[in-house]
Amino acid sequence: MTGKTGSKTGVIEQGTSQTHGNTHILHFLVRFPRTMEAVWAAFSTPEGLAAWFTPADVLEPRLGGAVTLRDLGSGRVTAWDVDRVAEYTVEGAGRIRFHLERDGEGASALRFTHEFEGEGESEAGWRARFERLLAYLRV
Repeated sequence: MTGKTGSKTGVIEQGTSQTHGNTHILHFLVRFPRTMEAVWAAFSTPEGLAAWFTPADVLEPRLGGAVTLRDLGSGRVTAWDVDRVAEYTVEGAGRIRFHLERDGEGASALRFTHEFEGEGESEAGWRARFERLLAYLRV
């Protein structure tokens, strides 16, 4: 999907992948023509996560809270800063971090990181999820 910040479409910038031994780290930058407040619920609520990623059967929205992502497993909320950072560390699936920041007037950017060991998600898998996210947010 293409577009520019401030346009009516979101942008999924090229993902990057790093490997350090058996640890893999995926990074994406996704831009939205929506405020942080308008995008936050997609990463921080069971309804938002279910709409584009996976159902959150348990989500205690606080640092140290329990989280169960149906397709991935159970773990903890390992970072939580309302309207900015939601990070979930799930046994067997690694650390999944959503970091929102302002990106100009009325726009926001997601700095996404998925750190995991062994076999796991691909850039293509996350790109497909972010396409669903943009459709969910109608950008």
